[in-house]
Amino acid sequence: MDGPVVVLLAHPRPGSFNHALAERVRDTLTGAGRPVRFHDLYAEGFDPVLTADEAYTSGTRVEEFLAATPDPLVRRHRDELRDATGLVAIHPNWWGKPPAILGGWLDRILVPGVAYRLDDAGGAPESLLALRQLLVVNTSDTTEERERTLFGDPLDAIWRRCLAPYLGEPQVSRMVLRVVADAGERRRAGWLDDVEAEVRRRFGGR
Repeated sequence: MDGPVVVLLAHPRPGSFNHALAERVRDTLTGAGRPVRFHDLYAEGFDPVLTADEAYTSGTRVEEFLAATPDPLVRRHRDELRDATGLVAIHPNWWGKPPAILGGWLDRILVPGVAYRLDDAGGAPESLLALRQLLVVNTSDTTEERERTLFGDPLDAIWRRCLAPYLGEPQVSRMVLRVVADAGERRRAGWLDDVEAEVRRRFGGR
């Protein structure tokens, strides 16, 4: 058995394909003997709004305050991420970014003293996390060619280049499932199997 894996689901509609993906991820990890810290952010009512007191990005003096937030749900998420060796994020591609609730999770959880230390605002972060694997599963209704030639895949830049250095430089794997709106049951079942196989590769399993 290896360390815990935090699984984040960010989709507002119960019964969505994102929910089916998250359930398959959770079941696969559990079957592999990995402790799972599962969070459906919408179902939990996670508040994504960064408070004025939390709006700091650097300096060791703010670390103790930020790590001791009075919000019990935020504190739980921060504590679980500190202990995790893996992170799985499941969310749709909305305007080239995660849903606002997940963007707010990043704002409120990846703070100094929890995720990283940044003594100088212009310097490089020192990660305080021990994540070894990061798996991102995105659903999209944009074709691969259009995404590549017109948009440049900003989600890949967000997760791989912007966030990974603050997460301890884990191995990053990203799966983009497209075009979901037009996919039939057989195609969706194949995607579920593909995601399960990737979870087994990244996190182990029987």
